Amino acid sequence: MQQLLWINGKHKNTQTLKALKSPYNQEVIAEIAQASSNEVEEAIESANEAAKKMREMPAYQRAEILESVVEQLKAQRQNCAEIIAKEAAKPIKAALAEVERTIMTYRFAAQEARNIQGETIPMDAAPGGEGRVAYTVREPLGVIAAITPFNFPMNLVAHKVGPAIAAGNAVVLKPASQTPLSAYKIAEMFQEAGLPAGALNVVTGSGSIIGDVFTSDERIAMITFTGSPAVGKSIKENAGLKRVTLELGSNSAVVVDEHTNIERIVPRIVAGAYNFQGQVCISVQRVFVHQNVFASFVKAFVAETKKLHLGNPLDDRTDVSALISEDDTVRASAWIDEAIRNGAELAYGGREEEGVLQPTILLNTRLDDKVSCEEAFAPVVHINEFASFDTALDWVNQSKYGLQAGVFTNDLQRAFQAAKKLHVGGVMINDFPTFRVDHMPYGGVKESGTGREGIKYAVEEMTEMKLVSFRLA
Repeated sequence: MQQLLWINGKHKNTQTLKALKSPYNQEVIAEIAQASSNEVEEAIESANEAAKKMREMPAYQRAEILESVVEQLKAQRQNCAEIIAKEAAKPIKAALAEVERTIMTYRFAAQEARNIQGETIPMDAAPGGEGRVAYTVREPLGVIAAITPFNFPMNLVAHKVGPAIAAGNAVVLKPASQTPLSAYKIAEMFQEAGLPAGALNVVTGSGSIIGDVFTSDERIAMITFTGSPAVGKSIKENAGLKRVTLELGSNSAVVVDEHTNIERIVPRIVAGAYNFQGQVCISVQRVFVHQNVFASFVKAFVAETKKLHLGNPLDDRTDVSALISEDDTVRASAWIDEAIRNGAELAYGGREEEGVLQPTILLNTRLDDKVSCEEAFAPVVHINEFASFDTALDWVNQSKYGLQAGVFTNDLQRAFQAAKKLHVGGVMINDFPTFRVDHMPYGGVKESGTGREGIKYAVEEMTEMKLVSFRLA
């Protein structure tokens, strides 16, 4: 199978193709077209022309296009999930859950397309403003360049393409090199839904080649990127006056206070740690547990982790499969070994089993070990005990990242204390940091990024405000 570029509503061949292999068994899935800079510029020009049509398209038509994509996803949910499972090694039940979320994301985008509003401004609130009526409107930016990661290859595309189309923009999409098929599938659905040719273009290939064109081309009004902090910093430094939204890394933490119902919360925290092999920006990576419940928490956590089934992502029983690349397995294993050498106790896992890194639990890890202070993006969790709730909050903040954090406590004062003190984009009280629904504001502070996703909030990022003022006779 060859997968060609998607430019101006048509497939386009390239001089170079690259084999796409399954992370689980290394079988070749497809041959993927690799765009040159000229082809990226062609996609941008296509989007630039289509943006004129999108700007004039009525809101209800944009909404209907998005609603059509929703219906197509519902009809093809199993096929879409299998695409995700094959190219990302995401367990099929997790892939099906992603498709369901993708459906909801486009549904929210359709609703938001009909609900983009401005406001009236009381001009006479200031001297000299008498005799005037004013209001604001939100208008599309034009061409949005979207760069998406491998871990949610359909839903994170939806979080960029959905609000962009809802707001009346055109898009040039660069999906992750390991998961391009999901993005091309969505492009087909938008064509079937009646989206104008050129309003959504998909280009695959070298991140540096495509990224350099995105940052330098003046026809691009905004870049929305989800990926590594290093690449995000480079984009921001080189994007000039373009608007930039960045969703970057994290090493999300959970604080478990005393008097918490351990048996009730442990299954949820385990799910938050090991879903899709821990390759989620808000995966549970650091767990801080009060010393009075530490032993019982660890016992329950290990027991729950042992229930996870490792294997083929297409097997309905599988909970944990292969990491996205062998290099990531080698890196995560080295970080585990480093923590053990530095005094951490290996409570469970730590080995590779038929190409799958076992879910790993480390106890009382140093906070400057890589498994704590860097983003693991692997099925690796450390559990440390604390005596003071204040200390635990300080440990959470002792990170260059700040995406989301979870706090389990029955003490209302401590809950409000955590909500105020934690320097993160989202504080989840009595829940894990992996919680996300697709219409809530989502984004981080520090090296976790800038700007917010969540359809309504992404629409605000992807539009600009215009003031209209009438001087009355």
